[in-house]
Amino acid sequence: MITIKTREEIEIMRQGGQVLKSVINSLGEMIEVGAKGEDIEKKAEELIKTSGGKSNFKGQDGYPSCICLSTNDEIVHGLSKGKILKNGDIVTIDLGIFFPLEKFVKGIDKNKYPNLIKGFNTDMARTYLVGDVDLEIQRMVKVTKKTLKRGIRKVRAGITFGDLGETMQRYSEKQGFNVIRDLCGHGIGAELHEDPDVLNYGKRHSGEKLEEGMVFCIEPMLSIGNYKIKKSDNGFTYTTQDNSISTHVEDMVAVTKDGVIELTT
Repeated sequence: MITIKTREEIEIMRQGGQVLKSVINSLGEMIEVGAKGEDIEKKAEELIKTSGGKSNFKGQDGYPSCICLSTNDEIVHGLSKGKILKNGDIVTIDLGIFFPLEKFVKGIDKNKYPNLIKGFNTDMARTYLVGDVDLEIQRMVKVTKKTLKRGIRKVRAGITFGDLGETMQRYSEKQGFNVIRDLCGHGIGAELHEDPDVLNYGKRHSGEKLEEGMVFCIEPMLSIGNYKIKKSDNGFTYTTQDNSISTHVEDMVAVTKDGVIELTT
């Protein structure tokens, strides 16, 4: 079931999204040749604690880290342990933070926030270049970012999720890249993963209609090769089946009567 958020709840989630954005920007500054995944993980833990929130990734289905640090052919859920960034790598930081409601609302009347009784979740991802990266890979990173922007601009009440997916798929495939089909965006709020699934491909006028008060994550994932995926032996990380380079960016958005609000940008 898709939960509908009030204007007050959306504003609270926007404030949390801005805190998350500042954390991920700080982590992005650490991305360089020779950077150690464990150092980035440690810094993330410190920043999350300072923010007044807590990791919503760590412990999720047994996941051992508070960030996903995915490199090259890793699409999502890459582990930071033992990872050292090399010249020519690309790396995605995917990060989520849960904030208790008290972080942004004083003297809470919890009856006003039925969807966020305990608090709310935030989630976003960015892909970075490490050193001297192949020009075509650089282009794919730019296309992935533009795919996300085009998807966000499409959001408004009355269109369907098929319209949204088709817009992102059409642009990215026209640029020569494949859309990952078996991973997708998601609703978000009191739970990290809520309905609906937000696919990065689709057919126009298909699927559920977007309504005012919906909050969800759009997260295009592209491959320079085949769109098929496989799970790594570590039991968490998804990679491209053909080991081709992949990219991933993500933002939280809300549907309002005036259009889309970007909660993490």
